[in-house]
Amino acid sequence: MNTAMHILDMVLHVDRYLVDILRDYGLLTYLLMFLLIFCETGLVVTPFLPGDSVIFALGALASLGSLSPWVLFAVLVLAAVIGDSVNYAIGSRLGPAVFKREDSRFLRKEYLDKAHAFYEKYGALAIILGRFMPIVRTFVPFVAGIGRMHYPRFFLYNVAGALAWVSIFLVGGYFFGSMPFVKENFSLVALGIIFVSFIPPVIAGLKAYREGRAARKSQG
Repeated sequence: MNTAMHILDMVLHVDRYLVDILRDYGLLTYLLMFLLIFCETGLVVTPFLPGDSVIFALGALASLGSLSPWVLFAVLVLAAVIGDSVNYAIGSRLGPAVFKREDSRFLRKEYLDKAHAFYEKYGALAIILGRFMPIVRTFVPFVAGIGRMHYPRFFLYNVAGALAWVSIFLVGGYFFGSMPFVKENFSLVALGIIFVSFIPPVIAGLKAYREGRAARKSQG
């Protein structure tokens, strides 16, 4: 319970945490932010890390001259790309073991084949839009690895998604994060970022539901 409350506090007040980190660690802040984004995107067990709000807050600090926006951009994009690549590799290596047993009740090889077909067909949408979905972005590359999505294709969408994700939140923080209203109500801004980030999966889920319903009606 205490861990959950600490994570929530970190998400809502990430700006305060970053100010303290920058004061205590100086230029090492770049390395710490690299590790944070890498862990959120690269390790399947850390999907709770506040990537969106952290990048937004970093943009706000950059607008005040505390950090270089160009160095931040390069560090964060690199962390996001490497993180997804490692996550993909983990999924790729675990895939054969997970789907090894043909007679497994839940994890059959046919699921692997379906996952592969899904990511070959919808890879761009899954990889790029997945960047903007908290929790989801940690699992998208893992499942793509299990599905053995063609790696050059995955890497292309990985880079495109990282560039778009970091650009939007970093630039947003740079231009809006230093505004008095945003600074005084950062908790509300953080919640708004989280809310907006969940809109794409909700829309995708509704679309899939309508398509599935239409398919069932046509078959019936």
